[in-house]
Amino acid sequence: MSAATLTTHTAPDTEPAVARIRGVTKEFGTMRALDDVSFELRPDTIYGLLGRNGAGKTTLMQIMTGQAFQTSGEVSAFGAVPHENRDVLEQMSFVKESQRYPDDYRVSHVVHAASRLMPRWSGELADRLLHDFDLPMRRKVKKLSRGMTSALGVTIGLASRAPLTFFDEPYLGLDAVARHLFYDRLLEDYAEHPRTVVLSTHLIDEVGDLLEHVLLLDHGRLIVDASADSLRGTALSATGPTDRVDRLAQHMTEMRRETLGGQSRVALRGTVSDAVLDDAARDGVHIEPLPLQQLVVDLTSTDGAVSQTTAARKDPR
Repeated sequence: MSAATLTTHTAPDTEPAVARIRGVTKEFGTMRALDDVSFELRPDTIYGLLGRNGAGKTTLMQIMTGQAFQTSGEVSAFGAVPHENRDVLEQMSFVKESQRYPDDYRVSHVVHAASRLMPRWSGELADRLLHDFDLPMRRKVKKLSRGMTSALGVTIGLASRAPLTFFDEPYLGLDAVARHLFYDRLLEDYAEHPRTVVLSTHLIDEVGDLLEHVLLLDHGRLIVDASADSLRGTALSATGPTDRVDRLAQHMTEMRRETLGGQSRVALRGTVSDAVLDDAARDGVHIEPLPLQQLVVDLTSTDGAVSQTTAARKDPR
């Protein structure tokens, strides 16, 4: 099965898209970082931009925020090209893990600058987050620990309340407690002030419940564009006697298989009827939903690609 056939698109929305990407390719010499990528970002939705290191996630966000140019293809946000377009760029916030600030800036300087640059800035939310993360306002940013630098980045990203907000893993430096604080504050403020948020992350298990839509990149190509609910509903793990697992697997796409003796555990993707699942359960096959993180691993791993190809030969669909 080719990567293109793994892509699932949602039904068109009556609201205009916040951003559109059409056939975007980005080349660095002979290396192709993005390969004919197309999708839309809908209003008031939390997206997960997922993929392995080097998949093209950061490059894509840089192009969408006007920080880099595509080699070919079209990019628009809020109905216009973002590059050097103040009206568009002031509606965006892009916070990344390696965020840089002027060497002589203190935390207070960063917050003040952001408040001047972001039209929808919430000083109240910023103050709350600065207190939550215990950020020292007078300390120079270059003297902050990695965790504090990450906390400053997510504070700016959340308090900006930009209609289109990108987080390129700025929370990696946070400990587990601080990361969950960030997730909680994001959901709280998103509920009161909806906007489009794009989270690029490797911590899929942690953010899985936040995501409403998933964009999955693999080697520069978009291989999944689907709602998180539809992904959760079409991927499962089946464990049991190999011949009975095979009976279920013939109806779906096999991504991964582990076999020991006469027992097998397979990761499957596709849609089958309740009757087929009931028959498998009666045959002694244990079926459970496949976690989103495992699904991403299976779709982007070399072993997974081999399994998909093998399954595609067996399943003409």
